[in-house]
Amino acid sequence: MITAQRAMKAAGKHASRVGLVVRTLLGARRDRHCPACDTDVAGFFRYGDCAEWGCPACGASPRERLVHHLLDTGRIAVPAGGAILHMAPNEASLVARLREGARDYVPADLFPEIYRVPGVRKVDLMDIGEKARFDLFYASHVMEHVPDDAWVLRNIFEALKPGGAAWLIVPLWEKPTEDGSYAMPPKERERRFGQWDHVRQYGPDFADRIRAAGFDLDVIDARDCAEAEVHRLALGEVLYRARRPKTAG
Repeated sequence: MITAQRAMKAAGKHASRVGLVVRTLLGARRDRHCPACDTDVAGFFRYGDCAEWGCPACGASPRERLVHHLLDTGRIAVPAGGAILHMAPNEASLVARLREGARDYVPADLFPEIYRVPGVRKVDLMDIGEKARFDLFYASHVMEHVPDDAWVLRNIFEALKPGGAAWLIVPLWEKPTEDGSYAMPPKERERRFGQWDHVRQYGPDFADRIRAAGFDLDVIDARDCAEAEVHRLALGEVLYRARRPKTAG
């Protein structure tokens, strides 16, 4: 669905990207770095309210770069030879990195036909249909789309093996989470939640919802990484690393 807001964001993104190409051609220093494609760049292009959103070489977003940085520095790790459910696999660099380390890699989405990744399966998070199969569940900017996030979080918990982890990233604001529904008109959802296909806007209390599903939780904010690296890599967003306890209780 094309809206005026999306069109304006796309136009701004294109103009910023062109400006960055011109700066690079004119000899701007490539003193920034993208960990998603391991490329030195002159800067990152704007998208919406984020002044340094995309890598000019590969298009990686701040959250994609954050996950790579956390993997590169050992703060998180792909379970060697594990089973991974990767929802909405639209970040090519992370598809490659997760697939490489997995024994059982499952790229999935409710609408698998929109992806170019081979073998994407149709999975509805409202009914995952798996019990204790996966070592890792990864979903970036997915939870704000699901009709009932409490139900989905319980489904993710059940789909993970004891000791398994879920890496969750969602759009955040500083206020408490505000919920809506698909019964709301698309324009109203866009006004309240930033996109017509979002049904909520999360706040920091997303952590409480994760814990309520039974998970142990670590919250890794990009702003808590080394200041120099946050600037050089233009890192952003927050990774919620949820773990299903190894034993009940």
